[in-house]
Amino acid sequence: MSQTAGMKSLGLFLLSSVFGVGVRGRNALYDRGVLPVRRLQGPVVSVGNLSLGGSGKTPFVLWLGELLNSRGVKFDVLSRGYGRQSRGVLLVDSNGEPAQFGDEPLLIARRLGAPVVVGEDRYEAGRFAERKFGPQLHILDDGFQHRSLGRDFDVVLVTPEDARDRFIPYGRLRELQSSLARADAVVLTSGASDEAFPLDGKNVWRARRGIVFRKVPDQPVAFCGIARPQNFLRQLRTAGIHPVAEAVFPDHHAYTGNDIRDLLRLRQQSEAEGFVTTEKDAINLGAHRAALEPLAVVQVKMRVQEPANVVDTILRAAEERKRPA
Repeated sequence: MSQTAGMKSLGLFLLSSVFGVGVRGRNALYDRGVLPVRRLQGPVVSVGNLSLGGSGKTPFVLWLGELLNSRGVKFDVLSRGYGRQSRGVLLVDSNGEPAQFGDEPLLIARRLGAPVVVGEDRYEAGRFAERKFGPQLHILDDGFQHRSLGRDFDVVLVTPEDARDRFIPYGRLRELQSSLARADAVVLTSGASDEAFPLDGKNVWRARRGIVFRKVPDQPVAFCGIARPQNFLRQLRTAGIHPVAEAVFPDHHAYTGNDIRDLLRLRQQSEAEGFVTTEKDAINLGAHRAALEPLAVVQVKMRVQEPANVVDTILRAAEERKRPA
């Protein structure tokens, strides 16, 4: 390792240590009741993780929402709307653009047909939802670190990497494994082992992500802008799709005309017959999507063991909220 690289690594490690001190201090203030927690009228189910993306939060929200829909349970989704250029509390228009609402809220709204409300302050987003739709069940998307909003059930997804990672920016962790103490349920994804995490007294659920696709061009160019692109590329190969070329962009990437020209050039150079990408990337392509036809859009699907038991457990927690003390 060069001296410059060594200094950079040391700098990231020091920043990671400072970040960790801040996280522990903030959590201690919430644990002691120093920082206030506000509650909505309806029950709140938080879906979150320990790290920066890639654990399957959005697929889990979609999976949970589909099961709630099948049971006739009314709910909404509260999201920060990461990457949007707008501000304040907004009801997501499923025909809108990611610049206004964020790519994942748009994806959730389109797939579930349920109200999705974005806002930097999730409590205010929830109040907006309750004024408009009543105090129904709220799914708090990416909510584990958003402690200022009280929740009735905390679901945390973990990956194998979370067991040995470090705080950002040296690693990808936003919280350490010890924070799982305040979770109600831990979802082991991507083959994570229950022996690697402190899970005593927790509901432990196992989940795997798969992909659903149709009419993928032969010898495609695969591209994506997601948190863990290697997972998507590996899933393609496992499904028997072998790209002749690959392109990776930053997570939540908003595609530009230059990006499209680069992808078309890559297709020509690799003699590919088309493209394959993720559902989230298709949203971020916007009007550029037509230029990449034939383009196959792959859905990421979450499969959770004993789904009825999982939903029953969550709904019991929501029902407890309705009972008088």
